[in-house]
Amino acid sequence: MAEPLRIAYSPCPNDTFVFHAWAHGLVPGADAPEVLFADIDVTNGLAERGELDVLKISYGALPWVLDEYALLPCGGALGRGCGPLVLTRPDASADLSGKRVAVPSERSTAYLLFRLWAAEAVPGGLGEIVVLPFHEIMPAVRDGRVDAGLVIHEARFTYQQYGLAKLADMGEAWERSTGLPIPLGAIVARRSLGAARLQEIAEAIRGSVRAAWEEPAASRPYVLAHAQEMDPAVADQHIGLYVNEFTADLGEAGYAAVRGLLTRAAAEGLVPAIGPDALAFP
Repeated sequence: MAEPLRIAYSPCPNDTFVFHAWAHGLVPGADAPEVLFADIDVTNGLAERGELDVLKISYGALPWVLDEYALLPCGGALGRGCGPLVLTRPDASADLSGKRVAVPSERSTAYLLFRLWAAEAVPGGLGEIVVLPFHEIMPAVRDGRVDAGLVIHEARFTYQQYGLAKLADMGEAWERSTGLPIPLGAIVARRSLGAARLQEIAEAIRGSVRAAWEEPAASRPYVLAHAQEMDPAVADQHIGLYVNEFTADLGEAGYAAVRGLLTRAAAEGLVPAIGPDALAFP
């Protein structure tokens, strides 16, 4: 790799755990990239504008970027029992009809899963959708600035600290209806880099994942330094939930989950339809 690649991913523990080795030049034969930390709504926008070489984005944003970026078969976040949650105050109505709901992005997997769920669970139709950085959503629900919040990441483990209640689990609804894992975050790379370099990038990411699993203590300072004052035990739970066999390789079930989500979302008019070969890796 002649020039350092420019990559963007979140400061969340699963990303810093996965990319630690590559980001620090510890993967044999792979030069360290230049790293930008950004929340998912920011990286989705960067991908839509074609501003970086490699990005962690929402699977929900894929249809808008697949002309310029290829989906990599590794490094992302899929899993079971790890879906986004809809939270409310304990005394709130279970009916979200006409209610104001905070979401982390309108082009996120969480949002697509939420809208697919709401199409059946909220017959009266949702009210205003408010986009907030994910770490601001629970305080907004707690303080009554919104009626409900769609949360991701470590909020699964911490929402009770804000005095909030779980209204619904989007992952449970998805897994119950499809039997497939939940596709959350994708790794994409610029197609113009060429097939050979895309393969090198995928191998660098796989090498970084293997290194993280083989020597987890090596990445711990990096993980905790970027974990936004997260309790170390919560960071460990976060990694355990979101870094799994699908991170090393999407496999048949992973690809089926991604295509299933985007096909359902396109049928509801939430995303553009993708072509039969749009997810193929060079």
